[in-house]
Amino acid sequence: MVDVLAIGAHMGDEVAWGMTLAAHKRLGLSIGMLHLTPGEKGHKSLAPEEYAAQKRIEAAECAAVLGAELWQLDYKDGELPTTDAVKHQVAAVLREARPKTIITHWRGSMHKDHTATHELIPDSRFYAGIRAFSQEAEPHWVPSVYYAENWEDLSGFVPEVFMRLTQEDMDLWERAMRCYALFRGEVATFPYLEYYKAQCRARGCTSMSGLASAFAVPEDQRKKVLNSLV
Repeated sequence: MVDVLAIGAHMGDEVAWGMTLAAHKRLGLSIGMLHLTPGEKGHKSLAPEEYAAQKRIEAAECAAVLGAELWQLDYKDGELPTTDAVKHQVAAVLREARPKTIITHWRGSMHKDHTATHELIPDSRFYAGIRAFSQEAEPHWVPSVYYAENWEDLSGFVPEVFMRLTQEDMDLWERAMRCYALFRGEVATFPYLEYYKAQCRARGCTSMSGLASAFAVPEDQRKKVLNSLV
């Protein structure tokens, strides 16, 4: 059981929300990650099967550094379907993990697996929350979902919620991300770590909070009932 479950299309997508997972760990909450594919087709010299094996090791090391529980499905990079079969698999993880909130991808992505992951979540929550869909585990409804700010998922993204971070959170996130060859600069030249460090500084400035991660939320989470506007 975890308080926060991050659901990513690929092993390594936690680069966009790992600092927020680290912040929740610092706050004494439990965290978990579900990877739907290894993300194995992005290496210039390793065959997909070899890179998948490497990334499974890296993902386990990353989770250990963050102090996160780890779940993974075994779909192929670039071929993640949005069928009921996948939704029921994700729902089974939700019933096992029993999170209070999900962090996942925004829909407006340049990567089809990210968009597919976004589209899987509503029905997966629904299937997890209703007993009649499965008798194998107790039903569980996840109350909230947050869409992380990812450089590949920026089409139409509007920051609505900001999570305060500390330098401690950023340091733990960086140590965890360096478990991946990708983020050590051994696979691609994109400066992932520097990009997200700068993004957290920028979001911290605009939210007047020092360091911060930004999230969008589903439309139904924008409706709030208050006792006072003061």
